[in-house]
Amino acid sequence: MRRPIDILSAGELLVEFIPAEFVQTLDEAFLFHRIPGGSPANLAMNMARLGNKAILVACVGTDDMGGVLLNYVERLGVDVAYVSRVEDPTTLILVNRAAELTNFQAYRGSDFQFSIRQFPYQRFEEISIFHTTCFALSKQPAKSVILEAAEKAKKTGCQLSVDVNYDPKIWPDKREAQRVITELCRLNSLIKISDIDWARLYEGETPNPETVIEHFLKMGATEVCFTLGNQGCWVGDSNEKLFLPARPVEILDPTGTGDAFWSGYLTARLDGRSMIECSMAGRKMAEIKLGHFGPLPDRVDRATVYVDLA
Repeated sequence: MRRPIDILSAGELLVEFIPAEFVQTLDEAFLFHRIPGGSPANLAMNMARLGNKAILVACVGTDDMGGVLLNYVERLGVDVAYVSRVEDPTTLILVNRAAELTNFQAYRGSDFQFSIRQFPYQRFEEISIFHTTCFALSKQPAKSVILEAAEKAKKTGCQLSVDVNYDPKIWPDKREAQRVITELCRLNSLIKISDIDWARLYEGETPNPETVIEHFLKMGATEVCFTLGNQGCWVGDSNEKLFLPARPVEILDPTGTGDAFWSGYLTARLDGRSMIECSMAGRKMAEIKLGHFGPLPDRVDRATVYVDLA
């Protein structure tokens, strides 16, 4: 049964500086746009844009940029009561905006300074989905705090969701990252991972998509979404594994496409749609993001993500 709060997203809220033009390296970039970012924050904002009730648990600095980010996220309708302001500066990421594979350089400050007191444990029974990411789990104290909160959320019946957006720049200890992902799978999590994430985390060539899905299911995940960029995505659970091809679209800005996809997917899942319908809703949101530079509009008509289902 759907609960009053659709999602709690735990992790980084930060500022991204993205070049105005496509570049291959940061050496080529001179003019940057300031964009609110961080995968968990992006997901919370996109869920709110689609009309869902979202809570963000994060940390920003007491600096001016922290205030700018808080105001922006709150304006979209996300509950920011559990975003803490700490002495360390707000985390900054420089992004080199490439047409195919986006790269980045992170300057981390406040994003991982979590406290166990931040989480609204008394409200967990009202929350449908508890979401987090590898970036959020990559550094203490955030890792221990989020893992403890995830276990408590699971005990109250929340569906856990994990974006395995692994990058060795952020989390050099791959074995530790693998251990944490295994621990979350055992809590019957819903897993999203891309072919690039898989190659970074498990090294070597990406195996057959069905093998990737089975890998996480055997560890305890209940549902797995394996995205393949411009090829499409695979989804699977213990009953079936399905493929949805991508469609050609004009690419204006690939940054945050995965978060847009996941917001469409989770929204459809909350609406009781099938796995392939969730994938179609995710694909539509990804297409919208690819064709839009910077943040999406403040509101996205929920019906838009279901147009292909008609």
